[in-house]
Amino acid sequence: MGETFGVVGAGIVGLAVARELGRRRPDDTVVVWEKEARVGAHQTGHNSGVVHAGIYYRPGSLKAELCTRGRRLLEEYCAEHGLPLDACGKLVVAVEADELGRLDALERTATQNGVPGLRRVGPGEIRELEPHTAGLVALHSPATAITDYAAVAEALAGELRAGGGDVRTSAAVTGIRRTTGGILVRSDRDVRRVDRLVVCAGLQADRVSRWVDGDADPRIVPFRGEYLSVRPEKASLVRGMVYPVPDPRYPFLGVHFTRRVSGELEVGPNAVLALRREGYGRYDVTAADVRDLLGSPGFWRMARRHWRTGVREVRGSLSTRSFMRAAQRYVPAIGAADVVRGGAGVRAQAVERDGSLLDDFRITGSDGITCIRNAPSPAATSSLAIAEHVADRVLAS
Repeated sequence: MGETFGVVGAGIVGLAVARELGRRRPDDTVVVWEKEARVGAHQTGHNSGVVHAGIYYRPGSLKAELCTRGRRLLEEYCAEHGLPLDACGKLVVAVEADELGRLDALERTATQNGVPGLRRVGPGEIRELEPHTAGLVALHSPATAITDYAAVAEALAGELRAGGGDVRTSAAVTGIRRTTGGILVRSDRDVRRVDRLVVCAGLQADRVSRWVDGDADPRIVPFRGEYLSVRPEKASLVRGMVYPVPDPRYPFLGVHFTRRVSGELEVGPNAVLALRREGYGRYDVTAADVRDLLGSPGFWRMARRHWRTGVREVRGSLSTRSFMRAAQRYVPAIGAADVVRGGAGVRAQAVERDGSLLDDFRITGSDGITCIRNAPSPAATSSLAIAEHVADRVLAS
């Protein structure tokens, strides 16, 4: 009699893991639990759609390794399944002299990570690539692309179901318990025994993982990222993507211009502390999520360290003019009058007990249960490679 593998969470990472386990063990059973009525309902369906090339990630880290392979696998998957993927390219632009040292460091990192086609360009070439973008110098990454991750998630779920997998939507997991006969997964629909389990719970990763190992940390601190949509008459002023030079103290990349596969142009996201883990509106609050924040020593240490940045992000959230002031440094022709409020996403950022923002992917496991505790960007880009990595661990346990 074959084994049963369980996966908690039907975001793009959970679905990719389930698909990979099904591919490697086609005679076994794979079950996915998802509390929402559809797959990819949260981080997968609310991100910017960027397929990262590996510019930012510390060489030797899981992010660097899995982003590089994941991008190639995602390109192949989209081509095979007729899904949109547009290699429109990206400029990371320095507009002030004090940014040049950080740009140099970024170039070294990207070169070590083998980012294909990366090159440094001056003001003239910046204008050739993006005629309405201003800057002293930039890194051009022609391999950075855009896709529709919600569509990728739907394709993964369809492939899993076609292979006999069970993707259970509207099935919130309420408990996990090891027994002598395996692992019992309790949902609001039933109780199911599995032989091995993977937790890919995204914004709820710490809570679900705590049922498994009792560890409260790293704690998920949710950050809402808000987007502005550029009005159609100005949307053609950016051909691909225009990014700032990021602040290395944070895992966020700063407000940038991003084209969507639909043809729309967006500005964002910012990074505002969210008072509800799955709250996409500015005034969404959940008492349990607020209690979790206030009860976390890591949150308070993080807040004391970075409160000035937090105030600046809130100011941009409340004022479109303030939001666009930073973006106009790169594309001066698009201002506050040229944008309207767009969508938002919530990033599951893991924070250690000492207040540090966990930058790399964090995957833990023992006794037949593997937990993905931190999988922020570029997890969507890396999802198929994360799946290979996790499947290796699961099947070796």
